[in-house]
Amino acid sequence: MANVRPFPHQQADHDGLNTRAPHDAEAEALVISAVMHDTGAYQACAAILDREDFYKPAHRLIWDTVAGLVAAGTPPHPALVRTEIERARCLHEVEGGQLIYRLGSEYLPGSTAPHFAQQVANKARERRFDVHANNLKIAVQNGKSGDELSSLVADFQQAEQLREATGHGPSHLVSTLLDWGTFFATDFGSIQLLPGRLMGPGQQITVVGDGKAGKSLFTQEWMWRMASGQSFLGDKPQDPIRVLYLDAENGQEQVQERLLSFGAGPRNMGELRYASFPPVRPLDTAGGGVDLMSMVKATQAELVVIDTVSRFISGGENDADTWLNLYRHTLLPLKRDRISSVRLDHRGKDSERGARGSSAKTQDVDHVWELSALGGGALSLKRTHTRTGIGPDVFNLVRQARRDGDGWAHGGTRHIVMEWETSDAAPVPGSDEEIIARLDRAGVPLTAGNRTVKGKLAELQIAAGSEKVARIVKARQNRAADVPPERSPEAFQETFPGNVPGNGQRDGKAPGQTFPGNAEGTPGTPPVPPSPPSRRGDGEGTSRTDTPDTPLCTVCHEPLHGYRLDRGYTTCLQHDAA
Repeated sequence: MANVRPFPHQQADHDGLNTRAPHDAEAEALVISAVMHDTGAYQACAAILDREDFYKPAHRLIWDTVAGLVAAGTPPHPALVRTEIERARCLHEVEGGQLIYRLGSEYLPGSTAPHFAQQVANKARERRFDVHANNLKIAVQNGKSGDELSSLVADFQQAEQLREATGHGPSHLVSTLLDWGTFFATDFGSIQLLPGRLMGPGQQITVVGDGKAGKSLFTQEWMWRMASGQSFLGDKPQDPIRVLYLDAENGQEQVQERLLSFGAGPRNMGELRYASFPPVRPLDTAGGGVDLMSMVKATQAELVVIDTVSRFISGGENDADTWLNLYRHTLLPLKRDRISSVRLDHRGKDSERGARGSSAKTQDVDHVWELSALGGGALSLKRTHTRTGIGPDVFNLVRQARRDGDGWAHGGTRHIVMEWETSDAAPVPGSDEEIIARLDRAGVPLTAGNRTVKGKLAELQIAAGSEKVARIVKARQNRAADVPPERSPEAFQETFPGNVPGNGQRDGKAPGQTFPGNAEGTPGTPPVPPSPPSRRGDGEGTSRTDTPDTPLCTVCHEPLHGYRLDRGYTTCLQHDAA
């Protein structure tokens, strides 16, 4: 059978590509050979063709890598190209690097490269016509009408005209020059913010928080409501936004559980496109930027989410070059095309310093939002960096979640802006003022010491460090001389809707999750640190004094303070018989 000649449509080259498709493998190889040695050759060829004109994927990969080097101001060289591709873990796509060495040794003078680039571009144009012709044949076989066929032809012609007008040469470069008339006629301050009022169209933001804050849960609900034209955080509904969500952090079972708990389903996902663990190359490389922009083009996304950004980079988080490369290869093309982006990031060990890693992370974004869990389902979303200052700086939120048996009720999970029953400004949950108010309602004496307060906080499941407890005790004792305590007949029972009561006992029967998609140990409410047991005396809430010489109240046995001590009183104000 060795003398049998296969039909032409069965012939394929060593890459498995159909050899009947119009292409010029030799011209492509000569162009790649030239651009790997000469920046000028790359720039001259880039004015004639782009990456999609290369027929072979290996040639496209080398072209993308050279483009990244040139953009970084680094003169290309085959050795550098190999290093970049190896760093992106893609050497297998270029024959383990042998293709680079083979093409690099066949050096072509840069001045002749444009001639072969034009041949490559011509073959690419023939391929597009070939694909268009096949699409028409398929449409005819599927019984499409004449109007539908005419629409296919019109779309193809329009795309080709647009490509010729803006795709290459100086026209696509000078198109970035501002039109002063249009520029100054635009009122940028009146541009409507995206739903939720956290960012504007085309802006790039970072949402930072620790693993217990629920960044993904918050962002997933936000994106779903935005993509389906719903309101979010009290903002009015807008037209659906096309969203591309890249997730390399959460398993599909978690994503499904969360979306169902929001009220989502197969018929109301709107314009949300969700990529679960997408096989894109690192976004701090030229190839990764090309991969993402290809996905953006395919989905026509107006907003891109990267969850979590550390999963999509190849460089070190503490290396400033990593974030500069991320901006150059990925975020800059997004911003240039007015495509918004949200990237999620982990907080560092020092929470006051924001996201972990290099400070270069925040240099390119328009806003940095920090999400913090305050306990009891309460969240704080605070803007720590901003370029524009447009929109609110702080959101006090409540995360509500409702169970349905062993799962989460459909539509029972949401994030809402906290509303207070009184017109006066209420304290932020988890703040000193809020904890003091809860201690007052629980009937803890104003003169109670550190140990008594710590014991009560542990009972109420309120997390507070030693320094915070000391501030609270001092503030309450300073009120003791002037303000009688307001006692409540019952301890404070509720935190926020849909959450376990703040002073509920943990008997091991309560569900281990506090919101959908998170296992026990990673809830939105941080665990309460263990507190030393209160050393109590004869009465409930009576603690042993640190200074035995201090006179005690003869009723509650708490230390006397202020004028009660100075004037020789033997009882606290609340136990004064007068």
